[in-house]
Amino acid sequence: MDVVGALTDNINPQDYWYKMKVRVESNEGFQFSTVCLQLKLESDDGKKYATDCANTEGLFRIIQSIPSPKAEPFKRWLAKVGYKRIQEIENPELATKRTRTLCTLKGYSDDWIEKRMRGIAIREELTDEWQNRGAEHQKDYEILTAEIS
Repeated sequence: MDVVGALTDNINPQDYWYKMKVRVESNEGFQFSTVCLQLKLESDDGKKYATDCANTEGLFRIIQSIPSPKAEPFKRWLAKVGYKRIQEIENPELATKRTRTLCTLKGYSDDWIEKRMRGIAIREELTDEWQNRGAEHQKDYEILTAEIS
């Protein structure tokens, strides 16, 4: 309700949310129940009610389904981020540059950033080697990591 209320000018976000769920399910074949869980949350009256809740990915999916001018900046941002991630898949060096930039903006020193990036590269090489030697399941990696520690 909070997201719907913030991104629409509807005076009854609860009604809008219900109608939007029905519309999306019938038009797109998508069910919000796959990204929303109902949790009992306390209301203003002190009682607990089953409330639709979503994680970040679910909220992005909800935002994509809201036909509202207020939702458009979020939709454009999601498209831009998605495009950048596809570029990073095609050229992994872009992801490395993004990581370095984010660390610099957070105030980490160049030395710390270099050690961190080197540690990530070494870990990737190590897990690749384990995979080449037969590690198949998460538990295999957990055991090998514990042995190194």
